[in-house]
Amino acid sequence: MRSLHVAAAVACLAVAQLGAAALQQAAPALQERDFLSRTRRITVEGRRSGEGYYSADGKRMVFQSERDPANPWYQIFTLDLTSGDVKKISPGIGKTTCAFFRPNSDEVLFSSTHLDPKSKQYQDEELAFRASGKQRRYSWDYDPEMDIFVLNEKTGALKQLTTAKGYDAESAYSPDGQWIVFTSMRDAYSRPLNPTEKNALEKDPSLFADIYIMKADGTGQRRLTTELGYDGGPFFTQDSQRIVWRHFDESGLLADIWTMTLDGKDMRQVTTFGSMSWSPYQHPSGEYFIFSSNKLGFENFELFIVDTAGTKEPVRITYTDGFDSLPVFSPDGTQLSWTSTRGGGQEGQIFLAQWNHQKAMEALKNAPLRIVNTR
Repeated sequence: MRSLHVAAAVACLAVAQLGAAALQQAAPALQERDFLSRTRRITVEGRRSGEGYYSADGKRMVFQSERDPANPWYQIFTLDLTSGDVKKISPGIGKTTCAFFRPNSDEVLFSSTHLDPKSKQYQDEELAFRASGKQRRYSWDYDPEMDIFVLNEKTGALKQLTTAKGYDAESAYSPDGQWIVFTSMRDAYSRPLNPTEKNALEKDPSLFADIYIMKADGTGQRRLTTELGYDGGPFFTQDSQRIVWRHFDESGLLADIWTMTLDGKDMRQVTTFGSMSWSPYQHPSGEYFIFSSNKLGFENFELFIVDTAGTKEPVRITYTDGFDSLPVFSPDGTQLSWTSTRGGGQEGQIFLAQWNHQKAMEALKNAPLRIVNTR
């Protein structure tokens, strides 16, 4: 999935982050209310919900949620932001994740394991496990049977776009609707692995995650990144000319935001934040990215913004303890939605607030400069 749920993220962190305590103690020159107003929770049902992405007209949202009594895992739903009507659009069998509307069409993209012959068996086993009263720590398993599909909402036709063995997910359309960028771990299953690689795959499959691109019809699938380490959560920039994603180091402890051209060239590092920085999304103005980072503590993921070129130090946006991540701007740039635990408990839900673009630009203008790196 595009997300690293707070429990999974905390479990993988084991290093201290220099300067975090000082940052927490310092009185902030800016506060959350400078950027966000009228904050409200827009998903209430189910165990958890997240990754809400807008339709091109800003009137609907597609998201994933664990709320189907017959299925213990995420399924895909659409939400009418005016009426509040919610509709399930995924098959209902197996696991799903990472949905996205295709601009100016009736199509919705998402990943699913419903074609796995064992999918229903796994589903029933998980339901029985939960019914027994037992609990396990939340984790994402990077199911190698996860493939990308596109649903035509008007006709109900569901088309499979990827067939390679290995996790294919975290997909998004370009703003012009012509391209899809996604994350795949197919390299781990398409060639013989040496003993070291086999051990790495068993311990952490995400090390084999790379960024791929394909045309909207699923043709022309190409790999763009090759470094060991989790490359994931990609999106296109607003001009459809670049891709923004987050790259984890081999330890899985540190991540930063990067951009590149659609051919995988001209890679530019946007952040050097010394923490787990991920889930980047560009404002419609094209001026800056918003992302999440645990710079201030293992369990405290906050939202930050950084100019698109990465010339400035990131500016903190949220000031609420817990998990704030997976931020997305509305198409007109006036609203921000994100996944948060601020409603209480450990499970995330989707929140929505009015966004102050003018204040964001002012804060970035006043932010200190940083050195830009390339690779």
